[in-house]
Amino acid sequence: MRTHHTLAAALAATALLALTGCEEPKPSGGAEAGPAPASAPASQPAAAQGTLPDLVGKGLQAAQDEAQAAGFFRLASHDGLGRGRAQAFDRNWKVCFQSPGPGAASTDARIDFGAVKADEACPAADPGLPSAAAGATPDFFRKSVKAARDSLPSGMNVTVKDALQGRTVRLETNWQVCAQLPKPGNPLNGGPVELHVVQFGETCP
Repeated sequence: MRTHHTLAAALAATALLALTGCEEPKPSGGAEAGPAPASAPASQPAAAQGTLPDLVGKGLQAAQDEAQAAGFFRLASHDGLGRGRAQAFDRNWKVCFQSPGPGAASTDARIDFGAVKADEACPAADPGLPSAAAGATPDFFRKSVKAARDSLPSGMNVTVKDALQGRTVRLETNWQVCAQLPKPGNPLNGGPVELHVVQFGETCP
């Protein structure tokens, strides 16, 4: 009987040691280890700096090529006479204005050229689109019909009438505003706008 109890006790001790050996060791330092902290997001690389050449007076195509050679690739252009014409063939246009001007600039900067056709004279200043205080009617005098329309909220009803001969206005970039309703500065109110126009090169009545 004594031998039986001793053998049973030895078997129990062996089983206990086997179970203890299967347990995973706990980390030192008391507290259990939590999940690894998330790594900080990688910072974006700083934009490179370049030197933008003075491109005023050059052909638009040549100006764009030179800007790209200097590391600037975000290029845009607009009608430097404010008529809203598209620069379909860059080689037929010349640069009158550039923004930003020449000098040090980020190569991520957007370079915008104000251009006119090669046989046109540059204006003294870039006219841009007509603008006014919020809710007021801009001054469209001598602006193209296209520029006037582009400066108005989308969906605005615009009526265009030839002020000289009752002709149909087809290419809106070729027509300039002589008179308008509502008058400049009056409330726009979302209502219709009426433009009386002549072709560029003609005199307003």
